[in-house]
Amino acid sequence: MSGDTCLTTAHPLPGAKPRSGSVKAGSPGSKYLRLNVGGSLYYTTVPVLTRHDTMLKAMFSGRMEVLSDKEGWILIDRCGKHFGSILNYLRDNTVALPKNRQEIKELMAEAKYYLIQGLVDLCQAALQDKKDSYKAVCNIPVITSPKEEERLIESSVKPVVKLLYNRSNNKYSYTSNSDDNLLKNIELFDKLSLRFNGRVLFIKDVIGDEICCWSFYGQGRKLAEVCCTSIVYATEKKQTKVEFPEARIYEETLNVLLYETPRVPDNSLLEATSRSQASQSEDDDGFELCDRVRRIHVKRYSTYDDRQIGH
Repeated sequence: MSGDTCLTTAHPLPGAKPRSGSVKAGSPGSKYLRLNVGGSLYYTTVPVLTRHDTMLKAMFSGRMEVLSDKEGWILIDRCGKHFGSILNYLRDNTVALPKNRQEIKELMAEAKYYLIQGLVDLCQAALQDKKDSYKAVCNIPVITSPKEEERLIESSVKPVVKLLYNRSNNKYSYTSNSDDNLLKNIELFDKLSLRFNGRVLFIKDVIGDEICCWSFYGQGRKLAEVCCTSIVYATEKKQTKVEFPEARIYEETLNVLLYETPRVPDNSLLEATSRSQASQSEDDDGFELCDRVRRIHVKRYSTYDDRQIGH
């Protein structure tokens, strides 16, 4: 095995007592040094360790005492994970950095300890490059005006799913699990946006008139709407209830995937995905197909009694 390579990972023998001494460059028998860095064993030479003005040069040029065990391994009380990279930099003035950002930080910490400024600079530059190269997994526009919403939907070549959530629209107190259901709707929106971000444009609306409502668009027109809020009548008071119709939301999201085709109106497709899944009100009967929207109100109005059984 080459003398300038890492040997193996080991630990000092139990009971071995370190002894102090000094290492002088050019002394007999010191062509190769045996280093035990936190249990990792390395062979290297004094010229490599003293090539740069670092803490290692101070340790191995005779200016500082070093500790060694009874077998002659010089002890350095640091983690040995990245010491091979330290030696490679001292030999070549450059080194292949780890690909993992956390490991680059670990190597930079070791370089700072050994006062190897050139390697510190390399690590800092690599970390900055990785930071600059990060790209968002998906971008979610947030609606700030009705005109902006109209522009986004009209200009999108993909189907659109919009989630409106606006707690400030609530006039009454919430039921006990409404806050949890509102959060579940938001979490589902995030999951769907990560899963289908390349195929569907997801947008958020925080200025609309509802508290929690999903809208689905295809070929530039609104196809369906799932309203997740209802008013319940408790004893002597009204409350706002937020529902979490997960299955219905998934279904409507899958329906809009049918509209990934080029933006040419397909009346047969519009008809197939606009009929029968939710009953249309009588007022809709006179509307043309292009004006129909499935509006699914989850238990829009219901009665509710919060008194416990037996009271």
